[in-house]
Order: sequence, then structure tokens, then C-alpha cells
Amino acid sequence: MACSVDAPSLKDLPKVATDLKSQLEGFNQSCLRDVDTNEKIVLPSAEDVAKEKQHNALLQGVEQFQTSSLRKTETVEKIVLPNALDVAAEKTQKSLFDGIEKFDATRLKHTETQEKNPLPDKDVVAAEKQHQNLLDGVEHFDKTQMKHTTTEEKNPLPPIEAIEAEKEKNKFLNGIENFDPTKLKHTETCEKNPLPTKDIIEQEKTA
Repeated sequence: MACSVDAPSLKDLPKVATDLKSQLEGFNQSCLRDVDTNEKIVLPSAEDVAKEKQHNALLQGVEQFQTSSLRKTETVEKIVLPNALDVAAEKTQKSLFDGIEKFDATRLKHTETQEKNPLPDKDVVAAEKQHQNLLDGVEHFDKTQMKHTTTEEKNPLPPIEAIEAEKEKNKFLNGIENFDPTKLKHTETCEKNPLPTKDIIEQEKTA
């Protein structure tokens, strides 16, 4: 059964402003400019295409998933009991919380706090004064009281004997380092074994 819709009356129609109506009725279409519409199509990049394919493959895998391929499994619930250390720690923590919650503040004793500000002894005061005087002397030092001094650089030369001895040593070392063994002459060693005389033989016999 169709429902009949009554057409709105003229007074219920939306009103158009007089100036806007006159502008619409007197609008000249020749004032419009001819323009060309350029339709731009931006192609997706290779990464976008790959992501879209991956997303579509995931959706297809979910939609076309076969529940018959699932295997039946049994869930085994394991309850691990705490060990002795865990139980002892739990008891200690619980007793601590109970002691804090049930603590009786009326059992506290009244105490008075005494603020002590010990003065420094004589040695500390003297050391502080000496340190302060040193700092004042450095900060307020008057440079105008300084005297001009000239630095003399002394470079004493060694005596003549030391120079001569150094020369002889260098000459000796150079002679050893630059020695030419090819200048040596060939020699032969003769071993001599002299016989004892008559007097030596007599002394040997009487000894």
C-alpha cells in the first residue's frame, strides 16, 4: 500500500531574496569564460601497489579460510604453586601491611626536638680568618707595588779540559766505528815450549 505525499503549498515553499532573484533572472551567460578541464589521474607507486596486493591477499585469506583444516587441540591449564620463599615473602609483606594499617598512634611517646647549632672552635676560626686574608690579598693585590726585574739567561760553557776530553772520546769512538779490518796483516802464532836447563833439573830433584 503506497503512502500519498501531499505537495507543499505555495506559502510553504522557500523564499528567494528579491535582489538575488533579479540577479539570477538577468544573468548574462556571455560573460562566462571558456575553460578547459584537465583531468589528472595520479598513478600509485610500486610500494602502494604492493601494499594493496598484500592487503587484498590478507582479506581473501581471511574470507576463504577453511575451518575444516584446523586440528583439534586440548588446552591443559597448569597451576604453578609458589615455593617456600614466595610464601614466606608474602607472609612478611602481609604482616608489614597489617602492622601499618593497625598501628596505634596513642602508644607513641611525646618528644621535644632540640635544635643545636654548635659554634666553631678556636682553631677553625683562626684557619677561616687565614683563608679569608689570603683571598683578600689575592683579590686586592696592588700591581703598582711590584718592581721591574730583568731575567738573565745563563748558559755556562764547559771548561777547556772537558772539551778536550770530549774530543778525545769522540775520536776514539769514531776510530772504533770506522775501523777497516781489511788493513790488518796476516800473522802466524808460533807456540814455544822451552826445555828446562840443567840447574832447573837439579833443583827439581832436590826439592
